[in-house]
Amino acid sequence: MFELHSRGYNRVVTGMTYGLQRGRYDVGFLDWRLQQIKAIEAKLDWLVPLLAPTSVLVIWLDASEREDHQKVRSILVRLGFRVEAGTCCEDGLAISARRRDANQQAMAA
Repeated sequence: MFELHSRGYNRVVTGMTYGLQRGRYDVGFLDWRLQQIKAIEAKLDWLVPLLAPTSVLVIWLDASEREDHQKVRSILVRLGFRVEAGTCCEDGLAISARRRDANQQAMAA
């Protein structure tokens, strides 16, 4: 989170942040390594309303669980997101997603 702040993303929300206002955050970051994939949907249901309409959501997963990656992608689609990128590294997989209608909302603002 500190790295995101140093890059100009001042409104960042993580899965460990509480007492927040809805619809105000530019970046949502969820580190879901070593977590049960079954519980991610509930956490995303909590996190997504906190994000601004044009924000980006990044989820960090264990790299080895391919079935879980597909499950997360399906959940993101159900929540109205489109996956922009997925990057693998030795520590896991980072999935970046934006709301499907983010471009329309940005132009209207």
